[in-house]
Amino acid sequence: MSRIDAGEAVIRAHREEWARIVASLTRRFGDLDIAEESAAEAFAIALERWPTDGVPPNPGAWLTTTANRKAIDRIRREARRDAKHQEAQMLYDDGPPEPLGVIDDDRLRLIFTCCHPALAMEARVALTLRMVAGLTVPEIARAFLVQESAMGQRITRAKGKIKAARVPYRVPSAADLPARVSGVLAVIYLVFNEGYLTTSSDTDPVRSDLTAEAIRLTRLIRLLIPGDGEVTGLLALMLLAEARRQARVSKAGALIPLYDQDRRSWDAELIAEGHALVRERLATGVAPGRYQILAAISAVHTSAPDARDTDWSQVVALYDQLISLDPSPIVALNRAVAVAELDGPEVGLAAIGGLDDHLSGYHAYHATRADFLRRLGRTEESRSAYDRAIGLTGNSAEIAHLTRRRDELPLG
Repeated sequence: MSRIDAGEAVIRAHREEWARIVASLTRRFGDLDIAEESAAEAFAIALERWPTDGVPPNPGAWLTTTANRKAIDRIRREARRDAKHQEAQMLYDDGPPEPLGVIDDDRLRLIFTCCHPALAMEARVALTLRMVAGLTVPEIARAFLVQESAMGQRITRAKGKIKAARVPYRVPSAADLPARVSGVLAVIYLVFNEGYLTTSSDTDPVRSDLTAEAIRLTRLIRLLIPGDGEVTGLLALMLLAEARRQARVSKAGALIPLYDQDRRSWDAELIAEGHALVRERLATGVAPGRYQILAAISAVHTSAPDARDTDWSQVVALYDQLISLDPSPIVALNRAVAVAELDGPEVGLAAIGGLDDHLSGYHAYHATRADFLRRLGRTEESRSAYDRAIGLTGNSAEIAHLTRRRDELPLG
């Protein structure tokens, strides 16, 4: 087997098995550092051995066994060096099992551990992206627009706090679950978004492994609390976005905006499921939360057989409802896009006029502004805004799309 083929097999295994391996190691050894480092060592060994030995029949089992051996080696070294006899006992006795909570799933236990309220929200998201999604520290740093060293320290401190506070590795009890679920949903949504449109130029522009994992975890949580509207709303939102995955990137590797997508290639089954979930929540008559409103907006878009048939007045009304719950600059930016479709680019441009102080480092703000300026014939200003957007995004498909749009502007 060539080194390239073996490398591709390791990359595929990393996407499919990382979370499962880290979760199983965490359950056995009770230490996120040991789990993460041992899993990373196993993948490094695979990169070294698989080109000559061949890819094993069951890569996940091979990697799990190798990672477990590395974890045991580390614990033995620490036990000899620091006399950690109690910790070393894990080699021979896993001890009494932790309560499993209301569902038994290693990865779900891992995400609730990473999302424990003892951690700040930014630490929960970063830790989950590293431990559950397997993103590298540089990738996570780009997502947060912070320095790589600062993100590494954030993750290290989060793991240390979990260990010091003896945070239990389990799904919360049924009584505690509702209070914990909102933080978990926020993390899962960010994991989904990292797969939906990656922040790194070193990976595929769309990572279906991350979107699939986010959807799988949300389905599990919905089994736990089926009456929670925000869980259902998030699931609907992600399904309706995932349904458009095949239409979102061209063969040349450029992002295809919603209005240019071939709607015949959308996944009709996922759209039907997403619409059914939105209708289910509407039928309850309960005031919707943020994810339910976002899902409803997506349902309006995916109900239109053609982009020209989109009910923009309904989209704007839903954004008005959303902004009363979440008056953030991002929501205001997205609302402005809908307003521009309804009332014209000049109104849209005026709507984002006060957002520069908040979103100057956000590529989508500059891309939106570039589009409004292009439609108004303000070519040089549009070109400058496209340049700014291109410089701020790391996603290869977005870069290709924005570059094409900029280069289509008339000269002079």
